Amino acid sequence: MILRGSAALAVAALLSSCVSSPPRDVADVCSIFEDRRSWYKAAKSTEERWGVPVPVSMAFVYHESSFHSRAKPPRTKILWIIPGPRPSSAFGYAQALDTTWSDYEGTIGERARRNNFGDAIDFIGWYNANSYRMNNIPQHDAANLYLAYHEGNGGYSRATYADKAWLVSKANQVQETASRFQYQYEGCRVELEKNWFLRLFS
Repeated sequence: MILRGSAALAVAALLSSCVSSPPRDVADVCSIFEDRRSWYKAAKSTEERWGVPVPVSMAFVYHESSFHSRAKPPRTKILWIIPGPRPSSAFGYAQALDTTWSDYEGTIGERARRNNFGDAIDFIGWYNANSYRMNNIPQHDAANLYLAYHEGNGGYSRATYADKAWLVSKANQVQETASRFQYQYEGCRVELEKNWFLRLFS
């Protein structure tokens, strides 16, 4: 069957909304994983590959994009009215910059997409694993990991964040979210580990 005209547009719009719309409750990691079972597998895979706990990686996505797949920084304003250029090339779930994403692709040896959740959360794990290796930041220390994520590991080592009170505040918020996600995650981890057959009887 070939769809034409408005019917085709309606199907395209539906598919687009399914792909890019965030989960219903982005403040509850258990609800997120219930909505997106494949996201749990991706977050768990990131933890196993890079050592970054699931709640930490999920807190990064929450604060970077609120789980919007095609998120971008807001445009600057010219004369307070006219939309200007965006302040950076940040894009996707992880708000990764073009250059840093290219470095990530070079490391893993394959192409990846910033608006693909699995790729984006793996990128977060990769970056935070680098922060652990380069600056000895513990993998559960979401606040300092976020400072290195924002400033770059070179900037973090020079403490370029020290005079940015807004950024330190944001990093503390990321830590609070990671702690909240950890508490929630402990309550649903066993259920999430069940396969589809076991869930039929739970």
